[in-house]
Amino acid sequence: MTSRIRYAIILFVEIISLFPIDALASHRFPLRINVGYFHNLPIGSYRDIHFEFPDVQLPPDLDLKQFTGLIHISRTPQGLLFEGNFQAVMPSECVRCLEPFDLHLNIDFDEVFAYKTSSFTESGLYVPEDGNIDLSPVIREYMMLDNPMKPICKPDCQGLCTVCGEDLNLGACEHEARIQFD
Repeated sequence: MTSRIRYAIILFVEIISLFPIDALASHRFPLRINVGYFHNLPIGSYRDIHFEFPDVQLPPDLDLKQFTGLIHISRTPQGLLFEGNFQAVMPSECVRCLEPFDLHLNIDFDEVFAYKTSSFTESGLYVPEDGNIDLSPVIREYMMLDNPMKPICKPDCQGLCTVCGEDLNLGACEHEARIQFD
């Protein structure tokens, strides 16, 4: 090996070492999986893949924190069965008191990615020819379905005073006290 090539490799390794592995893996396509090798495996073969990211963005608009999960991929005659369990924290706003809080989401799903485009599944998912499946749209859809229509920060949230807008979780306002005495 020439000294120039050796120097280039050392420089490349030094530059890469400046970035944390999570930042490199999660930068553009954190949930893209190459499943091309499954095509030649016997039916019943499986693989488990763990995910853990401090922050992840699911395009176009879903930002999640503390993203963790497990995907179990099984080879079937029709295609690949993906059984997923994921947890994440989503920044949200309480509809009662309008305070920001962290909403914990937990999803489970089963989806089949068909091998042939002519045998689409109900969801229309198929294994692309290059063998790379991006789970971001699927996980985003399930996370959005787990997101409540009216998120509240805690079950006993008192909300805001309808007269002055004071946060009743911090204490009663003069309007609240007058209503209780009347």
